Amino acid sequence: MDDQHESIDLRSPTVDPSAAAGHSWFPGPPPPMYSCTLTPELVHKAREELQEKPEWRLRDVQALRDMILKEQPNLRTRLDDGFLLRFLRARKFDYDRALQLLLNYHAGRKAWPEVFKDLKPSTVKHVLDLGFLTVLPQPDPDGRYILSLRPGKWKPNDYPFVDNVRAIYLTLEKLIQPEETQVNGIVILADYSGVGMSQASNPGPFLAKKVVSILQDGFPIRIKAVNIINEPRIFKGIFAIIKPFLKEKMAERYILHGSDLRSLHRNVPRSVLPEEYGGTAGQLDLSPWSRVLLDCEEEFVVEFCQPDPLEGVVLPDSMLFEGRQASGQDDDAFRGLRSQLYYCY
Repeated sequence: MDDQHESIDLRSPTVDPSAAAGHSWFPGPPPPMYSCTLTPELVHKAREELQEKPEWRLRDVQALRDMILKEQPNLRTRLDDGFLLRFLRARKFDYDRALQLLLNYHAGRKAWPEVFKDLKPSTVKHVLDLGFLTVLPQPDPDGRYILSLRPGKWKPNDYPFVDNVRAIYLTLEKLIQPEETQVNGIVILADYSGVGMSQASNPGPFLAKKVVSILQDGFPIRIKAVNIINEPRIFKGIFAIIKPFLKEKMAERYILHGSDLRSLHRNVPRSVLPEEYGGTAGQLDLSPWSRVLLDCEEEFVVEFCQPDPLEGVVLPDSMLFEGRQASGQDDDAFRGLRSQLYYCY
């Protein structure tokens, strides 16, 4: 078994520590050798919410590592403590569910090559420059970073929608590095100002399902809330396409505020929001997060611009990302949405 894994680098990717220079508001990359960086408060939170016991932490990591080596000997994946902890925390230290999440994580890359091929920050600079997404500099009072999405900034003639997915995925990969995020999770703030018929009808149900599947079942991050603001009338049609793919718990975390900023402020305090959303944290500035990502080019080249990690791995037919086509019911819902769009516009 050891021979089958001799070409795998078990450590985290080696990157230049100076890559974090210039954006001290966001933690730098983790060290190659794991050392817990959680505060006593977060250690307690992890114990209460994630069933993480500090005295058993490395034993649990070793148990997951042994499962991978035994059950998936051909899987080329990182096996370092810090990396595997992400999956254990995301599944509350359930070994079987953590292993399934790891397999989904890698299977997503195989099923969606147009997203993951040559995935590095420089290839999504145009998305960052356009303002489709950013991360607000200040976390909320629960320590959760806020991923800000503005779908209305994108027009189908600008570039393929899949480029937005690439930018989201790179952002999530960076956000999940700090242990604080692994414990606290993140919050999404989606501003639908300017979303019209062209954006709403693109992507279709199959693409929407793949995006939801990756976020929900294929990535080791805890999405604690999705705040939707300035949603147009057609958003009900958009959400009707997405909702069947959401687990009940995730669907309950969607909060629709409309144009009511007071409603938003009851969920996200003004102190961490930019002026554009009635906050007191200054004007929305895209450059800090763009610098965070673009300064980590080498890190992502090491992580993503490598051979297929699932080459030689046999996965069951029931694997999440084997890419089923949209069902007839999905197609009917999509046609219905398009009818609503033309009616509204």
